[in-house]
Amino acid sequence: MRSNPSSLELSLSRGRLHALRAGPQGGSPAICVPGLLANCRSFDLISAALADRGHEVVALDLRGRGRSPATGPGTHGWRNHAEDVLEAADNLGFRSFDLLGHSMGAFVSMQVAALAPARLRHLVLIDGAGVPEPAALPPILAAVQRLGVVYPTREAICGLVRDAGAAQPWTELWLGHYLDELDDVPGGVRARTSKEAVLEDLVYGSKQDAKAFWPRLTMPTLLVRASRPLLPGAGFIVGAALRDAFLDAVPSAKAVEVDANHYGVMAHPDALRAIADFLT
Repeated sequence: MRSNPSSLELSLSRGRLHALRAGPQGGSPAICVPGLLANCRSFDLISAALADRGHEVVALDLRGRGRSPATGPGTHGWRNHAEDVLEAADNLGFRSFDLLGHSMGAFVSMQVAALAPARLRHLVLIDGAGVPEPAALPPILAAVQRLGVVYPTREAICGLVRDAGAAQPWTELWLGHYLDELDDVPGGVRARTSKEAVLEDLVYGSKQDAKAFWPRLTMPTLLVRASRPLLPGAGFIVGAALRDAFLDAVPSAKAVEVDANHYGVMAHPDALRAIADFLT
């Protein structure tokens, strides 16, 4: 039987992280790392599926996302976020744990694996392995431009995101995610996520090659690939060629194809089942 997740506030050396914890405390631990523009609510359905299997699941808001405050310039980037993940695990008493990352969270998770491979029991990379196809980038950049904009109502911004078409399934997962993201400000509502933190991570990522992490992935690894483009006619975050190169380079990895796009993969029954089975 599912229990409601509880909020956590983790005090780390670089700042405060907000998180949601689900499942029995003392269960097999798993930490979830959201993507560039996402908060911990993006893992709601995955967390619930794992909690049902007896895992203690902690989904993080990275610094500058959701309810975790941004910190100063130069304090973000994959490595800094990865060090936050490891420090959060220390605070939670997780000596070893399963690690799940979606999109940019997959790059942060690979950085964790490079820094502390012995601490990871399993690694799950959800639609993130290397450089996305160029045609997948414009919808992501358009979403970045919405940060900092004041909208008159929650309905206005949620309708805009829904009608853009990428955030699927809307009511089952992403509506709750975006409603939790919004804060009341003079004149309406605005996303809590920091545009400055996101842009810093974008610039940082543009200078990195995630393939450099692949030789360090010695733990059992699952790549969950969305087999639909981000939007009709757009590109893939993990193209077929990138998937094949990843599997060739990482002997410990296997992949599962899910009939969903980059956002829908976080809710698709096939993804939930594959992840839960892999971590059991």
